[in-house]
Amino acid sequence: MLPARRTNLQFYRFNNMDLLCGPLGLGAVAGLGCGLFLGWHLRARFGATSKSLVAAMGNGTGEASVMGEGGEFKMILVVRNDLKMGKGKVAAQCSHAAVSAYKQVQRRNPELLKQWEYCGQPKVVVKAPDEDTLIDLLGHAKEVGLPISLIQDAGRTQIAPGSRTVLGIGPGPADLIDRVTGDLKLY
Repeated sequence: MLPARRTNLQFYRFNNMDLLCGPLGLGAVAGLGCGLFLGWHLRARFGATSKSLVAAMGNGTGEASVMGEGGEFKMILVVRNDLKMGKGKVAAQCSHAAVSAYKQVQRRNPELLKQWEYCGQPKVVVKAPDEDTLIDLLGHAKEVGLPISLIQDAGRTQIAPGSRTVLGIGPGPADLIDRVTGDLKLY
């Protein structure tokens, strides 16, 4: 027996249904829906953050328009070079400073933390020649309102108890942090 031939009307209906319900049509509709939802979600999550962050960090002197310009944030870890710590010791002290700074900003300014995380959580390790330089940097960072974390060693391994080893600055706007630590060399 021969298969029945379709009329033009039946053929037309069949092709239009294929376009809407076929894998290509459903994929396009699903992709469009996902894209709209993702855009809405990101705008709701990060759009308001930028405004509130600038407002929270501004000091009323026009500084807010400069801070965070370009949306870059980072954390700087300043290591005392005169202590001659081993690589593992430096890594441990930097880790203490990073965790301490993170906890501090998490409590005091979660919006700033979100921005830093969104930028990839950049951290840069630089060196200071001595303790006096470390203390000067701490004062300058405090003056401009950056979060700071000063680490003192317990003295169980390589160095004397109470030695100030690492200063964590930030996370904060990269431009502002560079004003404080921009002339220091990488560790």
